[in-house]
Amino acid sequence: MNPRMLVFLYIVTNDLITIFTTLSIDDGLMILMTFLFSLLCSFCERKVLQGPKPDRGLRIDFFFSGLDKSGNTSNPVASNVTTVNVEQIKGLNTLGISMVRIDYEPYGENPPHTHPRATEILTVLEGTLYVGFVTSNPENRLISKVLYKGDVFVFPIGLIHFQFNVGKTNAVAIAGLSSQNPGVITIENAVFGSDPSINADVLTRAFQLDKNVVNYLQSRF
Repeated sequence: MNPRMLVFLYIVTNDLITIFTTLSIDDGLMILMTFLFSLLCSFCERKVLQGPKPDRGLRIDFFFSGLDKSGNTSNPVASNVTTVNVEQIKGLNTLGISMVRIDYEPYGENPPHTHPRATEILTVLEGTLYVGFVTSNPENRLISKVLYKGDVFVFPIGLIHFQFNVGKTNAVAIAGLSSQNPGVITIENAVFGSDPSINADVLTRAFQLDKNVVNYLQSRF
């Protein structure tokens, strides 16, 4: 404790003892309670004015850096998704929101996929994208549109959707999702790349393909 504080407490204690010896018990208790209350108010006021100490851990839990940088699109689909969800920002937990940056090479695509726990709203920052989603059975209706810089499109929760760069230059999009952990199921990976593999007879019947074609597709994933 600060030495000046010790001296202050010593003087105040002696003064209180002197006062209490001349008062009744009730009066003495009232003075003591008033004194303690004043000390408490002073302490609280000082804490409020000082504010909380910076907590680096909390700042990290609510911060992410890097969406200004292009993702690596050197892959078979020629696109990259940079994810910012609860895995990257712990403070998003229970808040029901996340976002992604998507980079596309010319004719690159974000292949057909679905988010089981989120609706997605996407805006194009650069380039031209052909986007769409398919409604549920039995209609299986395709809702699609070509988007340009500044255009916005919504993919409803759970529906299969895609984006394809139809331009001759790179494209960039930003999307928000209505869950801190939206999940993603890429259709071709799930169907042809499951572990263990789905029996080829099942896929041959479902897709009405030659079994050799199914075996080839499974070998690709």
